[in-house]
Amino acid sequence: MLPLGTQAPDFSLMDSVTGKTLNLATIRGEKGTVIMFICNHCPFVVHVNPEIARVAMAYQSKGIGFIAISSNDVVNYPQDAPHLMKKVAAESGYSFPYLYDETQEIAKAYDAACTPDFYLFDGDMELVYRGQLDDSRPGNGIPLSGSDLRTAMDALLHGQENTQTQKPSIGCNIKWVSR
Repeated sequence: MLPLGTQAPDFSLMDSVTGKTLNLATIRGEKGTVIMFICNHCPFVVHVNPEIARVAMAYQSKGIGFIAISSNDVVNYPQDAPHLMKKVAAESGYSFPYLYDETQEIAKAYDAACTPDFYLFDGDMELVYRGQLDDSRPGNGIPLSGSDLRTAMDALLHGQENTQTQKPSIGCNIKWVSR
């Protein structure tokens, strides 16, 4: 996992919603930035999508930026292609960019391993949280709350250290391109 305190690796990626290339410097949040690695087909992402949309809507007005990135191999997983990412973003109510990491270089730079995977950077773009959204998983009966990510963002916004245990995210492996 990317060590806490790590400076966010920079990127410029195509936004599947607008078709424009966006870079981290222009879409980051003023007080913090959540970067999440997700995809269209993973049942773990499908399960948390409603809460991702709710969390973003609740915290964007507080100065937290949200950025979603899909790095999956679209040759072997065509359901994760950019034109379908745009559709999923609309259907899920994303209020943030959904970027396509075609080369997978950004996923590697962030040591992303699965979808969903969440990273919270402070206003100086230093990593303060990496891990899960909450304890809810498909079929485990625990309601979605976004509690782990919300706790980390609340601590950041209040200038406090997040003392909560940072649990790694569980989901589908990123679908790497065979080279």
